[in-house]
Amino acid sequence: MINPPKISTRRDWLDWSGRGLGATALLSLLSQDGLLGQVARGKEFSRPKPKAKRAIQICLVGGLSHLDSFDYKPELEKLHGKTLQTQEKPDIFFGQMGLLRKSDWEFRPRGQSGLELSELFPGIAAQADRLTVIRSMVTESANHTPALFFENSGFEFNGFPSMGSWLSYGLGSIAEDLPAYVVLPDGRGGPNGGASNWTHGFLPGEHQGVVFQANGQPVRDLQPARELSRQEDRATWAMVDFLNRKHQAEHGAEDLLSSRIQSYALAAKMQMSVPQVADLDQETQATQTLYGLDRAETSDMGRRCLLGRRLLERGVRFVQLYSGGPIAGTPRTSWDAHENVLENHAAEARRIDQPIAALLEDLKARGMLDDTLVLFTTEFGRTPFSQSAADVAGPGRDHNRYAFSCWMAGAGLKPGFAYGRSDEIGWKTVENPVTWHDFHATVLNLFGIDHTELTYYHNGIHRRLTNVHGEIVHGVLS
Repeated sequence: MINPPKISTRRDWLDWSGRGLGATALLSLLSQDGLLGQVARGKEFSRPKPKAKRAIQICLVGGLSHLDSFDYKPELEKLHGKTLQTQEKPDIFFGQMGLLRKSDWEFRPRGQSGLELSELFPGIAAQADRLTVIRSMVTESANHTPALFFENSGFEFNGFPSMGSWLSYGLGSIAEDLPAYVVLPDGRGGPNGGASNWTHGFLPGEHQGVVFQANGQPVRDLQPARELSRQEDRATWAMVDFLNRKHQAEHGAEDLLSSRIQSYALAAKMQMSVPQVADLDQETQATQTLYGLDRAETSDMGRRCLLGRRLLERGVRFVQLYSGGPIAGTPRTSWDAHENVLENHAAEARRIDQPIAALLEDLKARGMLDDTLVLFTTEFGRTPFSQSAADVAGPGRDHNRYAFSCWMAGAGLKPGFAYGRSDEIGWKTVENPVTWHDFHATVLNLFGIDHTELTYYHNGIHRRLTNVHGEIVHGVLS
């Protein structure tokens, strides 16, 4: 590999960038090594020691009840059916504070670590000794779409780059023939906010998340509408490239056009790589069964988890899977359990529990878990009281932004460990609160990135994933 010259200031970059072919070679090297962002800032770049090489994130749309999954509250069993005694006016989404209600699932200690997890996720619970559970997550919005934006980008509004896009920008792609950032939506539909959840925002367009489908054609319109000969295909790509570069030469560099040129070049390579990586029949029958591809309930998530593992193996930096895809007229095809937690969560958990447990087991067996980060997140939690009239113990729970649980697994983390604490009924965090900015800062740290250094100059501001906030959660690091 060619060693580029030492470039520590903007002047160094400008002096080198005018040297024709040398600049082109350097751009390629910097892109592969993920150093373009630091060079553009014109300063030395110190990095923590990286532990993670790649990541896969499972996003639960709608708000998972931490009280029924990862945060055991025995006090709720004693107080079940009673009124919450509080002097403060409750700040909850729909403003309906019913009676307190216990979990619908039994909790018990798991594995050698003794982590107390519920029967909602029996497969994931069996992986307890590999989990790092954060029980003190807090967020700033109890509304689905802004809360999802917070989870993905650290901002309440759309238009800000997602974490996957920041990782693509900061580290580049490992693979030359696949995107750095791939998104696998729920087969039933996309999340609230749609593609805004994996947008590149103001970063260059090549860092946008690329949507793959687990069934049928993996990437829409990747192949020509009619079959072309190899010569015709090459001639088509050559003509498109010629016209794009001609326009660029006449009108100057534009981010959108530059990104399109790069996307066409990548798409040409993906015509070969995508059919290979998406061919799940290459996996053994035992592996397909492990992920639940043979069961109607688990086949969608199973295919996406297995495809996610194959994408990571082939060099994709960040894979994002969604659980829950609200369809028009049926908003409860997600974890939004306003009416009935037992019915809603049981149905959604059956779809994902086996595939996610299989993913952890498979990554471990292949020696990938040591440098792979697995993230299991949700936009907010649910209330410890039912969403109903004040004197009713209804079966549903409202949104709760004051306390909820997420977990991580893999590279650089303390396994079989729970961090932070909510109060006795799980309504509000009382120990070691973790914001999304803290969560994002910690993920970047595991990738060897100082979250205060990964910036992009936009509209007069050096923007970053963590805005002006964020502290590394050192308590979860090994």
